[in-house]
Amino acid sequence: MKRGKWTTFKYYVIYGASYLLSLLPFRVLYFLSDVLFGLVYHVVKYRRDVVRSNLSDSFPEKDVEEIVRIERDFYHFFCDYVVETLKLTSISRKEMRRRMVFHGVDGLEQALEEGDGFVFMYLGHYCNWEWVASLSSVLTPPILGAQIYHPLYDKAMDRFFLKLRNQFGGECIPMKQTLRRIVELKREKQPTVIGFISDQLPKWNSIHFFVPFLHRETAVFTGAEQIGRQVGAVYFFAEMTRPRRGYYECTFRRMELPEGERTEYAMTALFMTLLERMIRQAPQYWLWTHKRWKRTKEEWMQRKAQEGKG
Repeated sequence: MKRGKWTTFKYYVIYGASYLLSLLPFRVLYFLSDVLFGLVYHVVKYRRDVVRSNLSDSFPEKDVEEIVRIERDFYHFFCDYVVETLKLTSISRKEMRRRMVFHGVDGLEQALEEGDGFVFMYLGHYCNWEWVASLSSVLTPPILGAQIYHPLYDKAMDRFFLKLRNQFGGECIPMKQTLRRIVELKREKQPTVIGFISDQLPKWNSIHFFVPFLHRETAVFTGAEQIGRQVGAVYFFAEMTRPRRGYYECTFRRMELPEGERTEYAMTALFMTLLERMIRQAPQYWLWTHKRWKRTKEEWMQRKAQEGKG
């Protein structure tokens, strides 16, 4: 079977299996999540060493007992995230609006009128970030909801997640096409709210700035701030909470800095401050399986020095 046909076949298998599972009611899906937790945490032990190390280094003030509690709570949530994401395959807009509640949408829309037609929204891998894509269904037309995403290497899985994320009327913009697409939207005078999940690990050539974050100097993406300056974007932070299982609330808070503090990467630093504050309130809802601190500031400075000599 040729690669293109195999990718298509694999996509339909994934989508079909996900759709059938998604038809199960939430209470059954959460029962499956509890079973999955036992397998992932106790049997497979998926990245438990990474999670334990991340938690211990991020919260040196906590004892081992509390670290283990957060670790277990995280894996319980992580398994919930998996079944909740599968549920997107068949969930109705009405049900999604009941379970994913947004606060401050009027503030986003007002900012679009005040500025140059762009709102850049900072998010983290916190709570169920996939459900935030449903924001597009509550924005007032003709406002476009979009998100920057990193295409997956597995083409079938990439197509599957694009299907889930685009179903509420938004647009997924590949990371490498971010600037070009935003320039096109500005030329078209299209009012747009764009989500940037900016708590990932940048590649070496994308690192320009480090900030203190969870007790470590941390490399951060600065693209949202750099592009935002070019198009006159207004910045917001998406503050997420999980009142109870299967329900989320997202509050949009405008990010503003005093005139004297508007340095080159001040908005990025503010985002990381707000993200850390949110994580500390309920640390089990952040993606601790990610190897966030592989690239250190010391090694980055050494590489820069070597480049300068070269």
